[in-house]
Amino acid sequence: MWIAIAIIAFLLIALYLSAHYNWWRPKVDENYPRVLMYHSINRSVEGIAPDLVVSPEAFETQLQYLNKNGYKFYTISELLEAKSTGKAVVLTFDDGFRDNFTEMFPVLKRHNAKATIYLAPDIEGIERLDQHQIIHMRDSGLVEFGAHTMHHVNLDKAESGVAFAEINESKAVVEQLTGLACKAFAYPFGRFNDETVEQVKKAGLSSAVSVKKGIEQVTDPFRIKRISVLGSTNSLQFHLAITRGRYRV
Repeated sequence: MWIAIAIIAFLLIALYLSAHYNWWRPKVDENYPRVLMYHSINRSVEGIAPDLVVSPEAFETQLQYLNKNGYKFYTISELLEAKSTGKAVVLTFDDGFRDNFTEMFPVLKRHNAKATIYLAPDIEGIERLDQHQIIHMRDSGLVEFGAHTMHHVNLDKAESGVAFAEINESKAVVEQLTGLACKAFAYPFGRFNDETVEQVKKAGLSSAVSVKKGIEQVTDPFRIKRISVLGSTNSLQFHLAITRGRYRV
């Protein structure tokens, strides 16, 4: 009986580990771009869902990993405009947290890495980037700014006119803040439908990222998959995500 219990316990542990560490997934071609999704880079998770916050130390370790493994950093627009990239990675940040400047940007500069930040100019409940910080990052040549609607609304559920206004106005405000054309968009909550995609195109944007996990060649620039990096993502899980597209079921 004890042998049977031990076997069952072993199988349950193996199942748990396989679910949280997807070593069994096939590796993805190294020449497919890796598009990573972050939110806040901070040591504090106060007032924010903990998994949306990656510590500066963990973020730095992840950039070290990417550099060590030969990845080249692009903004999302650079990636889509490049004829050939090799091992490419795009760091994306949703919402426009102020700590993207105070905590993330210094790490970015140390590693000469690039990033795309999607701003929701009137999002509530977070400390937002101000224009001085946005301009400082813009002038570094390391950061591209995209749009993320004005109020971080679920575009899949919003009335058509409201959805288009949120998309179009956020693009215009980002252009006012940066003084540059806004080409990139991120769907809030990853929610969108076919009409949303057409509205993003109509607004004059060139790309849009979702929250659907995976690594693939970009064949549709308005449905780009990303690799989610969470506060709970450890080094082994990060490696699995980079090589396989996701690290857990």
